[in-house]
Amino acid sequence: MTASAPTPTSRVVLQGLEFHAHHGVYTPEATLGARFVVDAELHYPFVDLSDELGEAVNYAEVYAAIAAEVTETRRQLIEVLAHRIARRVLSAQPKLLAITVRVHKPFAPLPGVFRDVYAELTLTRAEV
Repeated sequence: MTASAPTPTSRVVLQGLEFHAHHGVYTPEATLGARFVVDAELHYPFVDLSDELGEAVNYAEVYAAIAAEVTETRRQLIEVLAHRIARRVLSAQPKLLAITVRVHKPFAPLPGVFRDVYAELTLTRAEV
C-alpha cells in the first residue's frame, strides 16, 4: 500500500492588525483600554486557484471578524481572546484548514522593561 502525498497548503498572513480595546483583569484596563495587535496565519489547501475571490479565503472578511471580536466584547485574558478569534474565523471561512492567532499586548501592566507580551494559539478545523 502506498501512502498518498500530503495535500500542499498555502498560507496568508494578516500581520500587525492594531486595535484599541479594553481587555484585561485590572480596572484601568477596562476603563482606559490599550492597544492590542493581532497576527493571523490562515492555512488552506493549495489548489490551482482561478484568480477569483470566491476560490480563495477572503481576508477582508477575516479582518472584519477579527476587528469585531477584539473590539466588541471585553475579555480578561488575551489567551481567551485568541481562542475566540480563531473559532470565529474558522467558522466563517470554510476553506481554512487551520489558523494561528497571536494577540499582542505591548503595554501589559508588568513591572520592568519588556518589548511585548503575546498569547498564541493554533486551531484546526477538526477542533472547532
